[in-house]
Amino acid sequence: MSVYDHKPARFLEKLHFEAGHPAAGICCAGFELRAWRCKPFAEHLIEWLPEYALPEEELAVTHGNMYVKLRQAAIRVYTSEKYKRRGEAGEITLHAICRDYFGTLPISPRVFYKSATNDVVKAFDMVHARFPKKGGVELWLGESKLYTNTIKAITEAIKSVTDHLQQGFLTEQKLLLGPQISRTTPRYAELMQLFKPQTSLDRFVDAAVFVIGILSNSAACRSANKVDDAYRSALLPELQAITRQLGRSGLTKKIRIVLIYVPLGDKSAFVKEFDGKLKGLQ
Repeated sequence: MSVYDHKPARFLEKLHFEAGHPAAGICCAGFELRAWRCKPFAEHLIEWLPEYALPEEELAVTHGNMYVKLRQAAIRVYTSEKYKRRGEAGEITLHAICRDYFGTLPISPRVFYKSATNDVVKAFDMVHARFPKKGGVELWLGESKLYTNTIKAITEAIKSVTDHLQQGFLTEQKLLLGPQISRTTPRYAELMQLFKPQTSLDRFVDAAVFVIGILSNSAACRSANKVDDAYRSALLPELQAITRQLGRSGLTKKIRIVLIYVPLGDKSAFVKEFDGKLKGLQ
């Protein structure tokens, strides 16, 4: 049995999903007492903290080391007082959604590449694997943007993914990521073939699913006080605006993309809540 067989209970609700190219969905924290669930959302991300920040071999948690593991994970994320523009809350959200709804498996914690706690890492925000029932291996490579403005978020995400598709970056990532994959990972040999220097980058990209997570302030979310059909309908134009921008980029013709939109009632309040929970563990 793998440590990844255990996951936190589901919190984010999938309100919409459409297959296609790109596949696109909406996940929301929901509401309670007629208010957007800002604090519970931040608390839920702390549940995912160890899995996000620690490699598989460090995830053996017992009642005797539970606090130590949480503290280790929290410190690896960041300790900076300048939290307002940091995006780790978005990265953990994307990690949780992919694990919970798509059955992916983490194969390389992003924070591994930090030389210091507060480094900003130029790498994929998420590296997971997925093993479809039809066979084969998929690499789920994430790019998360946590912004106030939705269009700015998708614009920056498009730029990041475009930069990631450059030959030099992909070659570097293959060399960095491959050695970090645990030998206990399902279909290890098949997975490692993708990371060998001799394997064409075309094969690497063909196996990849680029997951773009957009977390941003939402007019629909700010105006709502419960999840109902009216709220779902109000969110659709916001998602469509993102997919149009993505379509104009031309990326959907080059790579497989899954787009996840997480509407926020108040981005600033959410980041502040997450920072407070994180710092409380350090």
